[in-house]
Amino acid sequence: MIEEKMMSNILCRLVYGLVVLAALAALAGCGSSSTVNAAQPQQTVTINPNFQSQISPLPTIPPYRCGAWASNNAPGASSTIVIYSRLTHNAQGVSGISATADVHFQSGDVNLGTATSDSGGYVTFTLPLQGRQPAQIPATVDVTFNGLPGGGTVRCTAFFTPG
Repeated sequence: MIEEKMMSNILCRLVYGLVVLAALAALAGCGSSSTVNAAQPQQTVTINPNFQSQISPLPTIPPYRCGAWASNNAPGASSTIVIYSRLTHNAQGVSGISATADVHFQSGDVNLGTATSDSGGYVTFTLPLQGRQPAQIPATVDVTFNGLPGGGTVRCTAFFTPG
């Protein structure tokens, strides 16, 4: 008896659902008829055969490049960090080149002195922060290699944000 009642209940819900679905389909069919616009033909595009000769050449890779980074990008306000930098020529380290480092704090710049690149092209600068940069405010350090063979300089930048 309970099973018959459950079956009857399920059957009733199924029929009710189908009636509702049919009513929605009928309402959708009665809506306003909209006209579908046919796609308009597009203008023919012509590419000039000289197009490829107008492409800009790839930039020349500079023979001397450098990179700089901090030993800790999120130091404490009173921490001491190390700024590393490397000078390369055709991907090989360049030794014996003088480098200077300048820190750009919010309150002003501080020079970290001069260092000479080692056999791998690396230089390091010790930077005691001493609370000179507010928390959550990024600071940058420019490392400049001077007196490259043939003259010229190369500059790269590291950053850190005291926590």
